[in-house]
Amino acid sequence: MGQKIHPNGFRVGVTRDWNSRWFSKKECGRFLIEDEKIRRFVKEEYYFAGIPKVEVERKADQMMVLVHCARPGVLIGRKGVKVDKLKEQLEKLTGKSVTLNIHEVTRPELNAQLVAEGIAEQLEKRASFRRTLKRALQLTMERGAQGIKIRIAGRLGGAEIARVEKALKGSIPLTTLSADIDYGFAEARCTYGRIGVKIWIYKGMIRRGAPLQRSR
Repeated sequence: MGQKIHPNGFRVGVTRDWNSRWFSKKECGRFLIEDEKIRRFVKEEYYFAGIPKVEVERKADQMMVLVHCARPGVLIGRKGVKVDKLKEQLEKLTGKSVTLNIHEVTRPELNAQLVAEGIAEQLEKRASFRRTLKRALQLTMERGAQGIKIRIAGRLGGAEIARVEKALKGSIPLTTLSADIDYGFAEARCTYGRIGVKIWIYKGMIRRGAPLQRSR
């Protein structure tokens, strides 16, 4: 009763590819921890650049880090100074040679992680949660989404008792594997507690035989 499955993990190997692409028998645990450190470091240090996802690929002693970014100009900096600095920081963190690539997220309004983080940021600034949800629904649908579902939970508006608020527009076929559904989660760190934000965005059906999706 009430058991749920992660929308992205549900589709891995069917319509989505892994965020970490490597194979190891002896170093599996260490590599997993290292990948998590890389993602956490990039996310915390360059949060202002709008980073929904960081992919890691390993081949022998080489490591490729692909950073998806809504504002690549902020991350790259003048003449690529910030990129060189980030590369040095990652090499120092991992002790390996790192190839850094940046992929621009052309439509951030259709990226569930960025939408969730945007809502969380507005909630931290004490914006009205109903108005924030309504604006997010409208903007995402105007950009071409076929459906969006938002679920926020916590002490909404500083209320004494935590509760859940949901908003839905269009269709969200969660159990259809061929459906292109993007999922994102973020937390708003408010003075009266944390508010969780979950987003599901439906972009249409994926045809059979299409390559696994990496760039979102």
